[in-house]
Amino acid sequence: MGMAVDRAEFTDSDYKNFSKKLNRNLTALKHVLAQPGFGEGEASLGAEMEVYLVDPEGRPLHRNREILKAFDDPLLTLELNRYNLEYNFKPMPARGTPFSTIERDARDALNKLDKIARDFNGRVLPIGILPTLRETDFGADAMTDEPRYHALVDMLKRVHKPDASTFGLEINGADPLNLSDAHITMEGACTSFQLHYRVQPAEFASAWNAIQLVSPVVLGLAANSPFMLGHRLWHETRIPLFQQSLEGIPNQNLEWRLPRRVCFGLGWARHSAAELFEQMARLYPPLIPQCHEEDPLDMVDNRLPELHELLMHTSTVWSWNRAIYSTGDNGHLRIEMRSLPAGPTGVDMAANAAFFVGLAAGMREQADKMATLLPFEYAEYNFYRAARDGIDARVIWPTKRNIGLDEINITDLAESLLPTAEAGLARLGVDYSEVQRFLSVISERIDCHRNGASWQLGQFNRLHKSLDREQALSRMVTLYRERAKSNIPVAQWNYE
Repeated sequence: MGMAVDRAEFTDSDYKNFSKKLNRNLTALKHVLAQPGFGEGEASLGAEMEVYLVDPEGRPLHRNREILKAFDDPLLTLELNRYNLEYNFKPMPARGTPFSTIERDARDALNKLDKIARDFNGRVLPIGILPTLRETDFGADAMTDEPRYHALVDMLKRVHKPDASTFGLEINGADPLNLSDAHITMEGACTSFQLHYRVQPAEFASAWNAIQLVSPVVLGLAANSPFMLGHRLWHETRIPLFQQSLEGIPNQNLEWRLPRRVCFGLGWARHSAAELFEQMARLYPPLIPQCHEEDPLDMVDNRLPELHELLMHTSTVWSWNRAIYSTGDNGHLRIEMRSLPAGPTGVDMAANAAFFVGLAAGMREQADKMATLLPFEYAEYNFYRAARDGIDARVIWPTKRNIGLDEINITDLAESLLPTAEAGLARLGVDYSEVQRFLSVISERIDCHRNGASWQLGQFNRLHKSLDREQALSRMVTLYRERAKSNIPVAQWNYE
């Protein structure tokens, strides 16, 4: 939903025209992908970091537009709720020291934002979900006044009649959360650290499958969202919260229905990126039918078409990994990895990126074999189990002899995959010292059995012995913010 939308209301004619344009986009995309040399080039990385703005008590600060103006940089953009912002990293080659660049840019952006926020009696906080949120922090008054966000509410009303501005929430955990009336702005509670990984078109399917395979492993070790509205829920509560705040509680009845727009995926990729784009276009009805004057088929022989309608449509299908087409850098394909939370620190986010990208590159050549050994439904199971249990999760994986499947601790699997990540990063041309530094952050997390979610839960449990729930959460957020600003990896954080 980061694309520009100039209005919030559309007619039936708009939807019909959009569907026709979408079909022409798909035809043009197939022509482009068939062009010799399209998308060839070195691997590159990009990232997006969403953050919270909080007051001195750790409560949401509704000043994103004012802080955006003071920051004065097009890399910073507004988010759905008035207490969130998103910082976009400049794309960079995967070779060399990209993760040091991510760490440095994250720290620089966080420090600059924090300095500006202080002028508004606030602070910046990189965290998956702010633990001190209350139900009163959501609703129309919390939403950033932008046409694309009003369109988001209206489009969901169209799909989920009669009223999709509110949904129910049902998330299990130590303190189960059940709400019959949850506003769509609860989606804005989910702040993430998203990665973009450029891949060769000929290698797209195997790269996609590799990323799907390893997403649960990285997510479990990176989990940083164990609270919502003061309830202890999943270690990565963003996953069910994002889905339910957009589409409601999953219907368990045995009846035919379209796939959910927020999902892990619909199966292993077989041949190319084209099948993934076609799935999104054919299976999901358009939500924001904003058409562009460009006719992609008239342009495909002269220059790369922008495919405006296809990009708009795919931005409203929120799979946790998503195929992206771009005309940038003479045209390319990339995979957006959307499941990781923001925080706790710049070095932790950079380490998560190194582990994720390293595994994607290291597993690519064996991804097709692994996809045969591990049915997709088990990969999906792994993803939601990792989101629920985080670093404590147990996941399904082929045995060492590739005969049958085992259920193993996610930390044991992660440790066994560190050499694969190291080899993958070396293949991409990442400097040896870079590889060692950031994978050691992951290794330390495994050894200490500590990530953002487990630290938050442990700290809260300690504080709650002498403080009431709200006081304990507020104090925990203060301690979190102090440690996050130090840029010390979360595995080294204490509970004092």
